[in-house]
Amino acid sequence: MKSLPKIAIQASLEELNGLQAEQVLLYIKRLLNKPRKKRDYYELKQETLKEIRKALNDENNELKMLA
Repeated sequence: MKSLPKIAIQASLEELNGLQAEQVLLYIKRLLNKPRKKRDYYELKQETLKEIRKALNDENNELKMLA
C-alpha cells in the first residue's frame, strides 16, 4: 500500500505533456532539496497546489491560443 501514492502521482504525470511533467518533477525536486525549515504542512500544501494550478492555467491559455 505504500506505493499507492507513487502510482497516483505517476498516473497524473502521464496525463501531462512532457514539458509540464518535467516542470512538476523539477518543482518537487527543488522542494526536497531545500534546506529544511519548520514549515507548516498546510503552508507547503497551499504553495504546491498554487504552483500546480498555475501550470494548468498556463496550459489552458496555450491551448486557447492554438485554437
